Amino acid sequence: QVQLVESGGGLVQPGGSLRLSCAASGSIFSIGNMGWFRQAPGKQRELVAIMPLGGSPQYADSVKGRFTISRDNAKNTVYLQMNSLKPEDTAVYYCNALVMSTGTFRNGNYWGQGTQVTVSS
Repeated sequence: QVQLVESGGGLVQPGGSLRLSCAASGSIFSIGNMGWFRQAPGKQRELVAIMPLGGSPQYADSVKGRFTISRDNAKNTVYLQMNSLKPEDTAVYYCNALVMSTGTFRNGNYWGQGTQVTVSS
């Protein structure tokens, strides 16, 4: 079993900042891509940012220059630093990771439980 646990969401005023964290734990052999998605009410889940293992980060156009994704492989953790937040960034943010688990040695796509980010004055 593999678990992804997110933290760091909350309420922030427009122009403010938040940092999300997501730690993977459990029967982990290796982790490939780690990333963040978000889903606003009435909308489909969309990619925010992704950090490949050993690769360059990729961002949705709507967050380029404002959000920064990073990862600590020793801690199996991915972060999302969100600056200059806008009301349209309001959504539930989900962590995602491609994990090869011990025992099966097969890749699985795992999701966190989601953390609410609300940008409002």
